[in-house]
Amino acid sequence: MTGIGAGTATSAQAAAGCRVDYAITNQWGGGFGANVTITNVGDPLTGWTVGWTFGSGQRITQAWNGTATQSGSTVTVKDAGWNGTLRTGGTASFGFNGSWSGSNPVPTQFTVNGVACTGSATATPTPTPTRTPTPTPTPTQTTTPPPPTGTTPVAINGQLRVCGVNLCNQYGNPIQLRGISSHGLQWFPGCYNTASLDTLANDWKADVFRIAMYVNEDGYVTNPAGFTSRVNGLVDEAEKRGMYAIVDFHTLTPGDPNVNLENAKTFFRNVATRNAAKTNVIYEIANEPNGVSWEQIRTYANQIIPIIRAADPDAVILVGTRGWSSLGVSNGSTSAEIVANPLTFSNIMYTFHFYAASHLDNYRAEVRNAAGKIPLFVSEWGTTSATGGGTVDLASSTAWLDLLDELKISHVNWTYSDANESSAAFRPGTCAGSSYGTSQLTQSGQFVRSRIMTADNFPTR
Repeated sequence: MTGIGAGTATSAQAAAGCRVDYAITNQWGGGFGANVTITNVGDPLTGWTVGWTFGSGQRITQAWNGTATQSGSTVTVKDAGWNGTLRTGGTASFGFNGSWSGSNPVPTQFTVNGVACTGSATATPTPTPTRTPTPTPTPTQTTTPPPPTGTTPVAINGQLRVCGVNLCNQYGNPIQLRGISSHGLQWFPGCYNTASLDTLANDWKADVFRIAMYVNEDGYVTNPAGFTSRVNGLVDEAEKRGMYAIVDFHTLTPGDPNVNLENAKTFFRNVATRNAAKTNVIYEIANEPNGVSWEQIRTYANQIIPIIRAADPDAVILVGTRGWSSLGVSNGSTSAEIVANPLTFSNIMYTFHFYAASHLDNYRAEVRNAAGKIPLFVSEWGTTSATGGGTVDLASSTAWLDLLDELKISHVNWTYSDANESSAAFRPGTCAGSSYGTSQLTQSGQFVRSRIMTADNFPTR
């Protein structure tokens, strides 16, 4: 369903005109997703605010690529800063999820910066000339990034953002990242050295490396400064190789992330401030919440996300879900609780974790159901049972990755280590040496490498 509004208005300083295309991209019982595209048909803009009125009590619950404000039925969406400049003929898009009941009519009248949109521009009469010299015009900036100058995942895709339910690159195109996670930094420090990370980037051709920093279990709480420094160092190593780095605050026991709220505030304030200028950092604020409700997770996220945003306003942030990041399925729930009460920040994705031998068709069905409603990122998955051990289930692993490829959902495997468990990529003892070639891979490592090496096409236009 698409609604189009277009309009002409005069300005004291410039010709103004706009067209707004409003499309409902997905709809389900009580909820919907929409995408809105602005076309500037007047003089260049250095910022924009779109306005409209809902006709049947609809409410915006989450927006991206713009800041939404709603009072009653009146809605305004302001640019996100990076997409505020619009040349003549230029376009900008934003999206949102909303709620509805009864009916969901498409708005038909829109304004941009207070100007009613009808699709053409009208210039105001030229004022009487004065003797004041006319300054040289400043060249109009484009909102489209230049073509990539490198071939690594970060060089091509740049600063990532969330658009609709997808992870998108700097060109606004949906992409899929494929990579692998470290094991606990406290247990396998020798696995993340120059040789192993070179292998990951150059031989495996991984797009993303997840830095799993356990909080308890002999992790962060034992040496906050030391673990923070180690995480920052691995962020730098990933950046050198053109890989994205997920900074994972690896909560596991206790399962309530609020127990470590103050630790999380300190850690993310330090890491986000230090890495704010980087374009390769993704933040995962709670690994596997368990024994808690979605509302408790949401309360935690609402306190941590603003701390990251204060230092790094553009980074994508991953939020754990109920039942060990199973979208609640492992606790007998579903993603419906998130859809009904989502976080309201932009550039947010919700995590899903699976282990192929333990999580089968019912979990796959829930991911397929949720994927059209909320942005998903599989920040941890294994080829084995949920213990990390047991038989490597290649059939279920293949079914999972085929589904994620179809839905263009990014995924990160557990683990890039030589742990004595069948989910590890390397044979025990590998990290004590200097070779990380294919002869050192386990059955799981061979399979995961083969799937990571098949890269996404990373569209730039």
